[in-house]
Amino acid sequence: MERVRKGLFFALVGGFAAAVWAQAPGDAKARFSGYRSGFHRDTLALQVLLDRQNLSCNCADGVWGKRTEIALLAWQSLNGLPATGVPDGSALEALGGDTNVLTRHTVTDADLAALAPVPAEWEERAKRPAMTYETVQEMLAEKGHTSQRALERLNPGVPWPNPPAGTEVVLPDCAQAVTGKAGSIRIALARMEITVFDVEGKLMALFPCSIAREKSRRPDGELVVKNVAPNPNYLYDPQLFQPGGAKKSKLVIPPGPNNPVGLAWVGLSLQGYGVHGTPIPENIGRAESHGCFRLANWNAVKLLNMVELGVPVVVEE
Repeated sequence: MERVRKGLFFALVGGFAAAVWAQAPGDAKARFSGYRSGFHRDTLALQVLLDRQNLSCNCADGVWGKRTEIALLAWQSLNGLPATGVPDGSALEALGGDTNVLTRHTVTDADLAALAPVPAEWEERAKRPAMTYETVQEMLAEKGHTSQRALERLNPGVPWPNPPAGTEVVLPDCAQAVTGKAGSIRIALARMEITVFDVEGKLMALFPCSIAREKSRRPDGELVVKNVAPNPNYLYDPQLFQPGGAKKSKLVIPPGPNNPVGLAWVGLSLQGYGVHGTPIPENIGRAESHGCFRLANWNAVKLLNMVELGVPVVVEE
């Protein structure tokens, strides 16, 4: 995919670029001015660059929030800088600058042909060959590690949610992530975050997560990675959703991004528990699951690629 530099951005989104992205050369003092209010182009650039370091704010959407501040704090600490959580131009430049934080995707006939609605009934889902994306907007938001609303802001003239083949779409370029192998994992329930450390104990990744709604379903203590599965299917147990209900038969829901466990499963040594993806990344950071730990699909895939069987996992309050 061709990365979009500042000069190309004007051609892609016209006048919107002048209002949202353009900045006079050397105007460093204007960096992050008003960043706490609404969509901000410097915030988006910072989020993309932190995501490439595996320090995730969840969705790189250009909107400042607690998760972006935490990711920045982690980066500052790792690099021996004052941990303020306050962004500035020097941090942006140290991370790589904002000239290649966007990319573009041309919608194809194949993109459109791959879409399919997700049935409301579990029995109908089990009959499908895959739990694919429902819209191009959903597909490209996930590709850009962003929200569907952010795509609309970056591409105001595009007929969402399913632009026709040939449409060029601008999205965040989060594809250049650093790699490495995990030595240990910590899951902090109160902070709703997963941190990954290398074999020397250095932080190598931070991912916002969702946890179980009911405290009694939240595990704690020392576990290990027991198994991993890319693009897993999902075993639906109606008794888990409606205990004592009339439906008893379990169903196998096929793989795909809209599968209930998303695009990756990292199983833990406690029966039935794991870290996995989700079809709704915008909801990450809430207490909503039935006991497992949810990540945005892109972060779940990253985690799967970092771990090996036997990696220790500590779950703590």
